[in-house]
Amino acid sequence: MTKRTKYIIAAVVVVIGGVAAWLIFSGSSLPPGFAGGNGRLEATEYFISTKYPGRIKDVLFNEGDTVNPGQVVAHMDTSALDEQLREAEAQAKVAQDGRNVALAQVNVKQAAFDYANKEYLRSRSLVPKGAVSQQEAEIDQARMLASRAELAAAKVQVVQAEGNIEAAKAAADKFRAQIKDATLVSPIRARIQTRLAEPGEVLAAGGRVFSVNDLSDVYMYVYLPESVTGKIPLGSPARVVLDAAPQYPIRTYVSFISPVAQFTPKTVETAEERHNLTFRVKLQLDKNRLREWEPLVKVGLPGMGYVRWKEHKEWPERLQARAVPPNIWQPTGSYGGEK
Repeated sequence: MTKRTKYIIAAVVVVIGGVAAWLIFSGSSLPPGFAGGNGRLEATEYFISTKYPGRIKDVLFNEGDTVNPGQVVAHMDTSALDEQLREAEAQAKVAQDGRNVALAQVNVKQAAFDYANKEYLRSRSLVPKGAVSQQEAEIDQARMLASRAELAAAKVQVVQAEGNIEAAKAAADKFRAQIKDATLVSPIRARIQTRLAEPGEVLAAGGRVFSVNDLSDVYMYVYLPESVTGKIPLGSPARVVLDAAPQYPIRTYVSFISPVAQFTPKTVETAEERHNLTFRVKLQLDKNRLREWEPLVKVGLPGMGYVRWKEHKEWPERLQARAVPPNIWQPTGSYGGEK
């Protein structure tokens, strides 16, 4: 075999391989009524952050771990808050004691006022009879008025003491809430994407500790030509086939079609030439069945997305949805699996 012949054979192999790849990735091997494009698995990203500034005490999970709603993922140092809480509780106790003293003073002043009032009423009634002079009656009246003022002042002290109690309790409640918020929990079932902080670091309010992927909101974007997207109604059935598990097509549906056309990204292959405009189509995994597919959910996995835009068309055999064995892959992360 001559050198030229070898070059020709190699060129033919490259051409055949290129054509085969184009047919596979462009989706042109699909029957009429179907369209396909490649993309990557995505999930809504959330950040687990601190509410108040402080130092991280410990971080309980690593990247790739799965966490459940309400599960503790990290703690902030609360030593300063604990001291402030104890101080507020002590102030509440002192204020309570002050209120008790003020109530006792009210009782004393009430008794003094009742006696002074009776003395004044008796003196006033005896003035016409000449048994008591007008001057003595006026003195008793002055004593009664002074006693009444002292009673009013004692009642004001009770109100102030009650206000001090409420203020101290409010301060204690605030510190308890801050201590509670210092325990960071996952709001959703999620997979840890990135561990953004380590124990000992000091974070500002809103400082991020983890970025997580919502395991109940998983999807893939594919780019399809305008000749197809105009025929796809929202809610159309679709399939996602991951390169890592091509034997298990995942049942999805069309949840969004971009209203604005755009140039096809370089990383996407479609049946149209690259200079043609395409539309972004979102293939959403069913939220109610995501736990079934959770072993396959790894953000960034490449794959193909397929859409059926003609009703009553039978899906090709290779795109028929199949159940995923529970042990297809081991759970990710050192804390993987159910907690």
